[in-house]
Amino acid sequence: MIFSMVDATYNLKGAFKPTMKRFADLSGPDYFPTPRWATFALMDNEKFSGDIWECACGDGAMSRVIEEVGINVISTDLYERGYGESGHDFLLAKRPAPNIITNPPYNSAEGFVATGVRLARRKFALLLRLAFLEGANRANTIFSRLPPSRVWVFSERITFYPSGVEPKGTGTTAYAWFIWDKDAPSRTELHWFKPGYRAQYA
Repeated sequence: MIFSMVDATYNLKGAFKPTMKRFADLSGPDYFPTPRWATFALMDNEKFSGDIWECACGDGAMSRVIEEVGINVISTDLYERGYGESGHDFLLAKRPAPNIITNPPYNSAEGFVATGVRLARRKFALLLRLAFLEGANRANTIFSRLPPSRVWVFSERITFYPSGVEPKGTGTTAYAWFIWDKDAPSRTELHWFKPGYRAQYA
């Protein structure tokens, strides 16, 4: 069943968020594994030196792709989902890492930005809705103080499904990879992924 109404699992901190063509997953708050092709798009276009920490690893969907391209990955999550080490609250983390990559819970995205920029020694990459660029509050905080180095916009729409559900159709929400690169100039570059990743890495 495809949801085209308010999703009760988004009632986090008292805030409801509408979802269109995105399956609700009742095994935990805001948990939608990342399609393989979305992670391959990142790894094909950004070079990472050193280990990568996947700090909201879920069932390991993103971590497995990172391993597949030959990079050592440390996988943790706040919840037990059968992969990595559970019980790790990223927002309270203090240990730095060479690189951090994740698809964060949407309602915690701003906290993940603040923590990730502080802890990542080289690169920090977040998969977020493109609409994250909007908003006066973020304009006055994140984007004025901690602007991303690059934003990679998907040419193909991503649809998120619970683990084990056969993907069908395309989503209605635009997504992008937001990259904070400690070695890049303090300005934001906008890029687009070439079409074809969905078919190539399905």
